[in-house]
Amino acid sequence: MAEKLRLMTVHAHPDDESSKGAASTARYAAEGHDVMVVTCTGGEAGSILNPAMDKPGVVENMPEIRRREMAEAAEILGVHHRWMGFVDSGLPEGDPPPPLPDGCFANQPLELPTEELVRIVREFRPHVVVTYDENGGYPHPDHVKCHEVSMAAFDAAGDPDRFPGAGEPWQPLKLYYGHGFSRRRMQLFHDSLLERGLESPYGEWLRKWDASRQDPYERVTTQVECADYFEVRDDALRAHATQIDPNSRWFAVPLDIQRSVWPTEEYELVRSLVDTTLPEDDLFTGVQERVHA
Repeated sequence: MAEKLRLMTVHAHPDDESSKGAASTARYAAEGHDVMVVTCTGGEAGSILNPAMDKPGVVENMPEIRRREMAEAAEILGVHHRWMGFVDSGLPEGDPPPPLPDGCFANQPLELPTEELVRIVREFRPHVVVTYDENGGYPHPDHVKCHEVSMAAFDAAGDPDRFPGAGEPWQPLKLYYGHGFSRRRMQLFHDSLLERGLESPYGEWLRKWDASRQDPYERVTTQVECADYFEVRDDALRAHATQIDPNSRWFAVPLDIQRSVWPTEEYELVRSLVDTTLPEDDLFTGVQERVHA
């Protein structure tokens, strides 16, 4: 490899880094690049989603447990990790939904978390940043806020007039949205399972899919081959034991089917300061040439 490059992914909660783009980050780390996961909140509002973890002492110690889970996942993926230190907003439920808790991440004035992320960007100096789209991937208030903060920090990090106390300016060269949830992918997995006489967990989802809703796959510009790292991804997911049931639909499609049917992870290039040609198969397309110019 000509030179080690740096990739930063920005996520709302611990476990998001393992359920969204984890095989790609594991691949880049294994190839010798520096990869950093930034987590905006501690996931304090997370429920116990794995029945095996529904036992005394877990809810009471959820923040500490989720920090340990995140450390284990980062080690499995081979990535650096930084906490931004904000408090999980939770997912409000009801009609109308209740107000968000005081002081939570989603209620922070934009400048505050933006400055913290700018500080991390200027310290790590990523060439490429990955975050969520304008809908947050799904409309959790922390995911939407993560998008807003990531976009603001990408623009501010290279500007010496913005946050002058947050380190020496550094301008990342590319910014992507990760797109992991597509109808096309789900349909292929569903059909492949049924063709093999296996049960599919996707039938109800497909039946309920709003036909007027755009498939995020239509926005994809970049597909990263990472099938060799699907097992690493799954191990990182299982590290988040309070959130991931090892018997759940996350693991319903055998890895051999996944590798043959859909061996990539998907991204949308939204900002680029380097020359590239779409579609791409590498988040670092055009970056190596700029770094060596």
